[in-house]
Amino acid sequence: MSRVLEDSPLLNRSLDRTLDRANSDVVLIVDDVPDNLSVLHDALDESGYTVLVATSGEAALQRALQARPDIVLLDAMMPGMDGFEVAKRLKAMAETHHIPIIFMTGLTETEHLVAALEAGGVDYVTKPIKPKEVMARMGVHLQGARRARQEARQAGQARNALDAFGYASITVRMGGSADGRLVWQTPLARELLMRYYGTSAPQTPEPVLDWLRSHMADAERQVEPPRLAVEQGPRRLTFRLHRQTGDGEGGVGSGGGVSGDWLIVMREISDDAVVEAMSLSFKLTAREAEVLYWVVKGKTNRDIGDILGSSPATVKKHLERVYAKLGVETRTAAAGMAMNRIRQLHPQFEG
Repeated sequence: MSRVLEDSPLLNRSLDRTLDRANSDVVLIVDDVPDNLSVLHDALDESGYTVLVATSGEAALQRALQARPDIVLLDAMMPGMDGFEVAKRLKAMAETHHIPIIFMTGLTETEHLVAALEAGGVDYVTKPIKPKEVMARMGVHLQGARRARQEARQAGQARNALDAFGYASITVRMGGSADGRLVWQTPLARELLMRYYGTSAPQTPEPVLDWLRSHMADAERQVEPPRLAVEQGPRRLTFRLHRQTGDGEGGVGSGGGVSGDWLIVMREISDDAVVEAMSLSFKLTAREAEVLYWVVKGKTNRDIGDILGSSPATVKKHLERVYAKLGVETRTAAAGMAMNRIRQLHPQFEG
């Protein structure tokens, strides 16, 4: 028989060891007067569930993060943080947004029931609680949650596999209280976003978010959006937008945008090898090869100076030495000679 686990310091320290997920679904019941639901506790316990209890909104959020229950039974009306606010916060956190929430309420007015569903509830039961009805409702939503978790695991395995081939991916949630949140990322994506933007989950870099908002309607219509690219020296990070089905909830979001979870695949392209090849081919110093690389990319002396942290005059001197080593007299001739050699050695180079 499973256990009813109350609030306690011991639970906070050893919760992972206590929960037997292989043989029992974990139910979190949130009610400021749990004695009122003793019949429900006993019925769930006798049916093999592991039952956790939180007696306040704050405790419910802490317990949900610690235990990651399979389902939450949530009292709508509590002092302090009420059930509606608890549900909104659970749905806004990446760690708990997937957990189905069933509201328990003595309120039957339409506006309260609508509020429960809008806050993120998947269902509601009215008081006085009927344990058989609650367990029947739970069974339906637990089955759906298991299927969603399995799909998410499979999708996560596929996305992680991309890392091995130099691709990284993130999932950004659009619409609702979590609008614009980065809710999933591969390890390589975490590294790339920090290096290029200095941000980490759940924050989505503003340029990426602006690009997503501008083009997700086109992607929904199966129109390939233009890719986003950001440069960092001879390296650049490109973003490609996909519609990720099976995650989140579709629909029309605020401002006419399409809500739901969006999969973005990123790839870093490095031209370090191209710079090194120019250095070896034309017997250039490392800095001369960098200057020639940016000339091929169409940058002015002032642009190159900004990129390399040099003055335009210093760039001009480097470029004069490049002309001499290549045996040319103009910028156009130097760029043309370099491009011909690059195409021989690195056909995939994008000039």
